[in-house]
Amino acid sequence: MRHDTGYFEEKQLGKSYDIRLLKRLFPFLKTYHLMILASIFLVMLITLLDLAIPYVTKIAIDQYIVPKINSEVFKSDSGADAPPTRYLKVAPGDPGVQTVIDRHPDLFVKNGRFFIISYPHLSRLGSEDIAVLRKDDITGVGRIAGVFLLIIILSFGLNFLQKIIMEYTGYRMMNDLRLNLFDHIQHLSMSFFTQNPVGRLVTRVTNDIQNMHELFTSVISLVFKDLFLLVGIAIVLVVMNWKLALVSFLVLPLVGYTSFAFSGHIRDAFRVLRIKVAEINTTFSEMIDGISVIQSFGKEDVTADNFSRLNHENYLAGMRQINVLAVFMPLIEVFGITTVSVIIYYGGKNVLAGEISLGVLVAFISYMRMFFRPIRDLAEKYNILQNALASAERIFLILDTKNAIDSFENKPDTIQPSGNLKDSEKIKTLALENVSFSYIPSEPVLKNISLSLRAGETTAIIGSTGSGKTSIANLIMKFYDPTSGNILLNGNNIKNIPASRYRSKIALVTQDPFLFTDTIFSNIWRDRQDVSEKEITYVLTAANCRELIAEQSQGIQTVLTKGGASLSSGERQLLSIARAFARSPELIILDEATSYIDSLTEDVIQDALSKLMEGRTGLVIAHRLSTVRHAHKIVVIDKGSILEMGNHDTLMEQRGSYFRMNHLQHCLGESC
Repeated sequence: MRHDTGYFEEKQLGKSYDIRLLKRLFPFLKTYHLMILASIFLVMLITLLDLAIPYVTKIAIDQYIVPKINSEVFKSDSGADAPPTRYLKVAPGDPGVQTVIDRHPDLFVKNGRFFIISYPHLSRLGSEDIAVLRKDDITGVGRIAGVFLLIIILSFGLNFLQKIIMEYTGYRMMNDLRLNLFDHIQHLSMSFFTQNPVGRLVTRVTNDIQNMHELFTSVISLVFKDLFLLVGIAIVLVVMNWKLALVSFLVLPLVGYTSFAFSGHIRDAFRVLRIKVAEINTTFSEMIDGISVIQSFGKEDVTADNFSRLNHENYLAGMRQINVLAVFMPLIEVFGITTVSVIIYYGGKNVLAGEISLGVLVAFISYMRMFFRPIRDLAEKYNILQNALASAERIFLILDTKNAIDSFENKPDTIQPSGNLKDSEKIKTLALENVSFSYIPSEPVLKNISLSLRAGETTAIIGSTGSGKTSIANLIMKFYDPTSGNILLNGNNIKNIPASRYRSKIALVTQDPFLFTDTIFSNIWRDRQDVSEKEITYVLTAANCRELIAEQSQGIQTVLTKGGASLSSGERQLLSIARAFARSPELIILDEATSYIDSLTEDVIQDALSKLMEGRTGLVIAHRLSTVRHAHKIVVIDKGSILEMGNHDTLMEQRGSYFRMNHLQHCLGESC
């Protein structure tokens, strides 16, 4: 059964939900707060190194590469003041420098104890003379190169360490979130799984959790780096030249407005993508499960068309996301180039006027190119954040599902505390008191069912298909809660008994048993490693499985394929009975356990079931009346209501529904 209220995938959540989502992620971050703080500290060091590179470049240009602007005044031949020009100041104490001065006395001007040469005159010297005059500058450039190399090495080491820390932390947090989600899903009632397809849940545990990884690794620490870098660049620019800094920041309001305008479109695009990926996984999962039906009815083309439609919708959603990014990212790049152009024009005039140095202009250009890099990074991180939040809202929709079968939030007033049932306490009675149930509101499946199972007795439930037989078994197994009424175990309502404790006393054998892709041993003794050879022999013998095990290539350690597909229905049923034996239950529920079995195999299974039922409380659901005639109590139900109840002889004497069913099956068997 499935109805719309379970289709949580289509719920739309607004931006107001973002902050709450981030708050809900905080517990997963808190566990690793020391690692995150260490990563942020490393990010601060990396940011300082990044900020140092343009400033070191400025020092290299202003102090060692380009001659300074003369702060004094050169006199022209006419005695008038010449315009300021670049010059190189040298000390004559060095013999090599003095030799150059003596060789070109007309190019140098004495300035105190120093000699200065203008930049135009410097170009008239030979390369050897220039090398002698600029020996200290060449040494300084070498030191600057060494500083650059040191910065690169430190930056590499710190980036490597920060990356390792955040990747480790991200994977640990992703692991915790996936385990939390998996554990929560395991404890949800069956109604949740009838409402939500497998492919969708697989998407939540795989794709959506993986999307959270980028949030944990990229966004958390690198956002701090980008913010630190933006603030650091702004401070350095203002300190170097506040007027040029203000000119550089003129474009920032446009950047902010553009980012805000595009953010809503990005979020919607990622949300649609998450929905389409889940729908594709769901459709593909259902196609694989129903491939035999598809092929037998020749519906491959119809299925392909349906999948093609979903795939095209996913393509359109992806293109919508790409279109948004294709406009936004180049637009940010345009703003960055525009800002650099303004700096070159305004700053270049100041350099020519001698108001700022060439090193300052070069540093400004480098810093502004760096300034827009974190803006682009923040935009990308925002995209990652939106993608992650689109996944997080789907994950938390599952975590917020409160229909866990062990929820004690709505206890009926008549219920006794759960502690009344001890693990060592045996099943004496299991009673259904006026139980009604519906999978879909207003469509009741069971109506006021009252039934009692006594210890050591076998109760059989028979009725036509859709009468509610399996629903009774599902309620007794605590897969669902009754819509009304109570189910009491030894007088305790099973709603108040933890499912693990309650189900440990019960074994269910269904008409189509499920086997895991694992060894036969693990399918019988799922989580036990202390099983003795004596117990193995007893269980396999009692369940009539020894011949089956002997035929397997690896014996009891043979690995089964998906669902035990390599085994026949009867062989799977025998292993299911062995699994029930290994549990040593007090209550056995057989739900059409022999309905898919041929007559020859049925005898073997019936023998194993008889051994399993011996001395235990039993509930048998069957179509074949021959399998229930020896039950202590037979319950006939139709359309969710009990028609008759009694043993075989009593019901035959009443000549009611049970009598007519017996007569009909007998006639069909004898062709009367």
